[in-house]
Amino acid sequence: MRTKPCLSATPPHPAGHMPRLFLLLCCVGGLAACQPLGEVGRAPAFSPPETSVEHAALYRMPLPDTTEILRSTDQASLWSAGQRSLLGDRRASRQGDIMTVVIEINDSAEMSNNTSNGRSGSNSMAVPQFFGVPQVIDRNLPGGLQLGAGIETNSASSFSGSGTVRRNEKLTLRVASTVVERLPNGVMKIEGRQEVRVNHELRELLVTGFVRAEDISRQNEITYDKIAGARISYGGRGVISNVQQPSASLRGI
Repeated sequence: MRTKPCLSATPPHPAGHMPRLFLLLCCVGGLAACQPLGEVGRAPAFSPPETSVEHAALYRMPLPDTTEILRSTDQASLWSAGQRSLLGDRRASRQGDIMTVVIEINDSAEMSNNTSNGRSGSNSMAVPQFFGVPQVIDRNLPGGLQLGAGIETNSASSFSGSGTVRRNEKLTLRVASTVVERLPNGVMKIEGRQEVRVNHELRELLVTGFVRAEDISRQNEITYDKIAGARISYGGRGVISNVQQPSASLRGI
């Protein structure tokens, strides 16, 4: 007697696989909301100065020697020519020079808007007489309707809105900036960066923009309102900044 081979069906997946998969996804989402493992318990690192724009401006071209070369006519004089003399101009004017940017922002703004709109309309139409036709039609209309009453419509709409904006900003800082580029027209591009780390929190200040040599004071300082295209950033990174931001899982959703 010939027997048929026994075909074994594929066993179904155990029912416990789905809860395990769900638990694995929850664990992965929880880890995504946490800090990177390499940063746990460590203070945020400073940015390496070798990669900054200021460092490149200082070392891109060899700076002229600051030692003044005495001329033969100046050797016996009490006064010497040059930037380092008593009456010399010590303001930043070349690539690699350093100046101080003074940031004193104390701005306040208040705006209030009110809007109100209203409109109403009424339309009516009647056919009381038309060669006796309305009277004939009225006798055949159900419910006592009359053609003479015609059509009457009413419409009304209204809108009101209000909004108020109040802002107060105050920031007082001083940061040393480096001339990273001098344009052909004499305008200088500056950039300054400061990083201060206190209790595992790193505060970062960045200033960049374009300045004119005549706007720099005799103290080699310039205020932020004289910087064209000024970009001022004051923020931080660390434990406090991470808490103030939504977790990675929420940002992904």
